[in-house]
Amino acid sequence: MLKDALDLAAIHRVLVIKLRHHGDVLLTSPVFSVLKNHAPHLEIDALVYRDTADMLNLHPAIARIHTVDKQWKNSGSLAQAKAEWALLSALRERRYDLIVHLTESNRGAWIKRLSGARYGVARSLNSKGKFWRRSFSHFFPYPRGNSRHTVETHLDALRRLGIYPAADERRLTLVPGAAAEESVSVLLRQHQVAEGNFIHIHPTSRWLFKYWTVPALARLIDTLGGEGHTVVLS
Repeated sequence: MLKDALDLAAIHRVLVIKLRHHGDVLLTSPVFSVLKNHAPHLEIDALVYRDTADMLNLHPAIARIHTVDKQWKNSGSLAQAKAEWALLSALRERRYDLIVHLTESNRGAWIKRLSGARYGVARSLNSKGKFWRRSFSHFFPYPRGNSRHTVETHLDALRRLGIYPAADERRLTLVPGAAAEESVSVLLRQHQVAEGNFIHIHPTSRWLFKYWTVPALARLIDTLGGEGHTVVLS
């Protein structure tokens, strides 16, 4: 048993921070589910980049989503400062008890300090120095060369607080909404593709190291088609 595990009955509001790309944000979805399952009284908010908010927008465990717009830095120093101040003011108004910071960004450390939250959990990073170590109350290990699934490393933040997810709590949650589901249904009907009877391939990525070669991908698609599968590209 952890000597410094949190008493969830004394926690009322939590902010989970994940300022990364779409897939990274989606992989945080079990964190919200686990927190809500283990403490149904919690109000749980998220802080993400504006263009990734749809990954969590309809998550049933999330009360409010705050966003950072990457375009703030292109709007001039004064406009950026006003936007940052408005965000910080909104966060302070929520009076968080706990900050769950899931990246190594110093923004999370500043938010923990300036939000007034009593508790904060973040990665244990010796390279970050005293400012980082003094910003949070709890740290979870994040070893270099880690080969575990990203969902598990996210949930390590909760384990460090004394919250232990069950096996069936680790599934991702993505709620596209009625409008998106209807849009997909229309596309499938237009192209005469049966729902649930196709293979979806999304070949692109923001990161070059995630790309597969075009010839290899083409062979895969040809092979799947040759076996009778319907392939949908996006």
